[in-house]
Amino acid sequence: MSDTRMTTDEYLRTPETLLPQELAYGFVREAAAAPTPGHQWMVGEIFSTLRAHLELDRSGRVWMAPIDVVLDRERHLVLQPDVVYVAQDRLHIVTDRVWGAPDLVVEVLSPFPRMGRLEERLDWFAQYGVRECWLVHQLEREIEVLDLSGGTVPERVPLAPRTRIPSKVLPRLETSLEAMLGDA
Repeated sequence: MSDTRMTTDEYLRTPETLLPQELAYGFVREAAAAPTPGHQWMVGEIFSTLRAHLELDRSGRVWMAPIDVVLDRERHLVLQPDVVYVAQDRLHIVTDRVWGAPDLVVEVLSPFPRMGRLEERLDWFAQYGVRECWLVHQLEREIEVLDLSGGTVPERVPLAPRTRIPSKVLPRLETSLEAMLGDA
């Protein structure tokens, strides 16, 4: 984490970058290096699956990182989850950034986290109103689906790769992690 403090507005005026970068209560956090090809491939496959589903379902829109999600403008908290979904009736929060909590965030977990602590991110997602978070374990090829709608982080239980993803946010999504990622 940088020693330099910034406001949300100052952060949003910095030059565009493709490297992951976030603002954690006024402190800029930058990843030491770009994500690995395996991480990016998984993010892309999950995004593609969700996008294809939403083309038929029309229940909202999905984006992949880097995209700024401003969880708290006044407290200077801006995160960049790997994938974000916003429901159709809440698309007004998406303009030049996502101004508020997405309905669903997906984090593909790398063996060596590059920015911040996972527990901290999960707490922020729950506190600021993200309804659901999927944690995808890259090496184990497992997924955890966390219902954050109660404002707290529930016990984390990994699902087997072939288990249908039990999403309350996308209830008509009929897929598993294995179906999204295939044999690769």
